[in-house]
Amino acid sequence: MPAHTTAIGEVTRLLRGLREGEPEALDRLLPLVYDELRRLARRQLNRESAPRTLPATGLVHEAYLKLAGGPAFEAADRAHFLAIAARAMRQVLVDHARRRNAARRGADWIPTTLTDGLRDAAIDADEMLALNDALDRLDPRQRQVVECRFFAGMDEEEIATALGLTARTVRRDWVKARAWLYRALYSGGAASPPTAPARRREDR
Repeated sequence: MPAHTTAIGEVTRLLRGLREGEPEALDRLLPLVYDELRRLARRQLNRESAPRTLPATGLVHEAYLKLAGGPAFEAADRAHFLAIAARAMRQVLVDHARRRNAARRGADWIPTTLTDGLRDAAIDADEMLALNDALDRLDPRQRQVVECRFFAGMDEEEIATALGLTARTVRRDWVKARAWLYRALYSGGAASPPTAPARRREDR
């Protein structure tokens, strides 16, 4: 059996152990997913246009501490674990924005770019916090898509696997959520956030 397949099987087994109340399984899980978490972290941090204040390793470790607080114990499989990790990375980046905002009110903030046409400019600490508030108003499924896409840099196929959707549905949710977030953040839009349609047969 290929080593990659064996590793995926071990991740699945350890996640099952977590759900069944074996917290020590988390320590054995980290080495198996560490490289993948670093890859997700680098995708996010590579958007920064100035020297980093939070290295990829730091983002992974802080996200892991949040995962260890409980969310990791809910993961059904590897893909679901990565989606949960995306939310943890969002929380870390927002916490980081709050700390820098409290210290300097945005001075010397390291900007991060909202990609895929949401806006082709930098987002500062205040905007990061506004984005976080706006995300909390989105439909839960659309929020998860944005978390995976923006905060973890996952592509459509990865997100579809993680959330149990089709790539077409992910694309549709991303387009709707992105357009609304743009209006909410940059155009003063006060409209209600879009509602994700009920799952179609193709998404089940």
